[in-house]
Amino acid sequence: MLTLQHSLPAFTRGLEFIKSSHSRSSVVVCAQKGPRPRYPRVWKANKRIGTVSKSLKLVESIKGLSNVKEEVYGALDSFIAWELEFPLITVKKALKSLENQKEWKRIIQVSKWMLSKGQGRTMGTYFTLLTALAEDGRIEEAEELWTKLFSQYLESMPRMFFDKMISIYYQHGLHDKMFEIFADMEELGVQPNVSIVTKVGNVFKELGMLDKYNKLKKKYPPPKWEYRYIKGKRVKVRANYQNQSDGAARVISEEKETVRSSEELLEAESNPDEQIVEAEEEDQNSNDLSDEAEASSDQLRVQS
Repeated sequence: MLTLQHSLPAFTRGLEFIKSSHSRSSVVVCAQKGPRPRYPRVWKANKRIGTVSKSLKLVESIKGLSNVKEEVYGALDSFIAWELEFPLITVKKALKSLENQKEWKRIIQVSKWMLSKGQGRTMGTYFTLLTALAEDGRIEEAEELWTKLFSQYLESMPRMFFDKMISIYYQHGLHDKMFEIFADMEELGVQPNVSIVTKVGNVFKELGMLDKYNKLKKKYPPPKWEYRYIKGKRVKVRANYQNQSDGAARVISEEKETVRSSEELLEAESNPDEQIVEAEEEDQNSNDLSDEAEASSDQLRVQS
C-alpha cells in the first residue's frame, strides 16, 4: 500500500526564521524578505569639508570688500546659497578668527547678518557684538543693545555683561551711568568681581568719596580663593590679588622716583649757576657752624 507523508507547511519555516531573528537586535527583519536595506541619506555627502577651512573661506570672501552693507550681505548670502542648513558653526568660527584679527566692523556686519537670519541668538553672540561695538566707538548702539538685553533677560543676565558695560563707561569717563549699572547689580543680587570693585573704587577715589570707598571695600573684600580650569578640570587656587596690587604699587613708586630724579637732573643742567651759589652758601653755613662749636668748647674750658 502507498503511504502518504505530509510535509511541513511553508509558513512554519518563516515563523522559525522570525523567532531566530529576535536575537539579532541590530537587524530589522520584514517577515520572509530578510533584513531591510539601509539607503544612504541624500543630504549627507561622503566628502565633507571641515568647518575650519570653510570659516577661513568665509573670512577671505568678505575681507576685501568695502563697508557697504548690501555688498557684504550679498557676499554672505552667496556663500551659504547651496547650504541645506544654516552653517552656524562655520559662522561662529569665522567670528572668532575675525575677533583675533580685531576686525571689529566685519564682526558687527557678520553678527547682524546672522541675527537677521534668526540664527545664533545666544549670549555669546550678543557679547561679541557688544564688544565689537565698544571697540569700534559706537557707544550709543552698544547702549541700545544693552538696554534691549537687560529688559529681556532681567534676572538671568550674566555678570560679564555688567563688567563689560562698566568697563566701557569707565574708559569714557561716564561715571553716572557706571553707578547706575552697579546699583542694578546690587538690586538684582549679582556679586561683583574684583575688576568691577576696583573700577568703582577708583572712581570713588577720583571724586573724593572716601566714605563710600571704604564701605565698598568692606562690603566686597577680595576673595581668598578662585577657581581655574587646568586640563579641563575646575581647580581651587589661592588668589593673589593683594600681591598684584603691591607689585603694581611698587612699579608706580619706582616710576615716580625715576621721574623725579630725571627732573632734578634736567633742572641741574638748565641752571648750573644756581647750583654753584647754593654750594657756596652751604660751605659758608658749615664754616659758621664749626666756628660756633669751637667758641662754645673754649668757653667750657675756661669755666672749668
